[in-house]
Amino acid sequence: MSRLFEALQRSESERSGTPLTQSPPVATQLLQAAEAQGDDFGQCQRLQVSVSAESRLVSLTAKESLGAEKFRFLGVRLRQLRQNRPIKKVLVTSSIAEEGKSLTAANLALTLARRQQQRVLLLEGDLRRPVLAGQFGLSKLVGVSEALQGEFSPTRHIYYLEDPKLWFMPAGHPPENPLELMQSGRLTELMGRLAAGFDWIVIDSPPVLPLADTTVWARLADGVLLVAREGKTERQELKRGVEALGQTNLLGVVLNSCSDTDHSNYYQRYGPHVAGDAHGLGANGNNSNASSLSAEDRMTPPPKIQA
Repeated sequence: MSRLFEALQRSESERSGTPLTQSPPVATQLLQAAEAQGDDFGQCQRLQVSVSAESRLVSLTAKESLGAEKFRFLGVRLRQLRQNRPIKKVLVTSSIAEEGKSLTAANLALTLARRQQQRVLLLEGDLRRPVLAGQFGLSKLVGVSEALQGEFSPTRHIYYLEDPKLWFMPAGHPPENPLELMQSGRLTELMGRLAAGFDWIVIDSPPVLPLADTTVWARLADGVLLVAREGKTERQELKRGVEALGQTNLLGVVLNSCSDTDHSNYYQRYGPHVAGDAHGLGANGNNSNASSLSAEDRMTPPPKIQA
């Protein structure tokens, strides 16, 4: 970054005919620090993923499937929203367990990582029941937990997954008191350092109910996606989840395992009504090789649910 800054200075000097001046010491130090940090993330340990064909990581194993296309659609909507507000750290959560939040977070991160020249980090924020390393066929790795208990090192706590070209920070070994560790103040510092090195950070957090962990993550995120599973999420649970998060940072709801996955009217649903509604997010993913993974691809605002 500092080399780019110096090149721009030389170009301006040649164009205007004025002598080249030295950068202020503080500015030079900041640029060099940012450049050095970026190099650290580029030197992370590289790993090969091992994902079965039956995996529900459709954005990796079935890139041309309907499910992968729906996650691409979700990525497009995030980029559109980013034009109007700063969105880099996206929290993916659910009201209760087993609604598909971890798979949604992983598929979204894989989709965003497909764009060249953008660094995407998938951060496993569920320190109690981490599952993402196993989804990628990886063994237990140190990560967030160890970074919060010791000295954070990108080359020790973050891994570069070569095939999807995705950076991954696993949860690490579950600590005795995750909430106390997260509230120590070191998490805020960690997220600041990560935000300086990545274009997107997708955070897989614990469910909103009944844990308080997600509220800590939500305060550090730029926006929240709430995952609900058709046939599992009860109306009152979804309502309580929305109320616990508040609607300030709630980007929208992803409806998982949606029964409306009719391929015959797939293209018809990309009509004018989709482009005209920009209040929230929706995605529709369907993996025909495994269990259903889907959601409405209409753009749905955060739900206003009446008791």
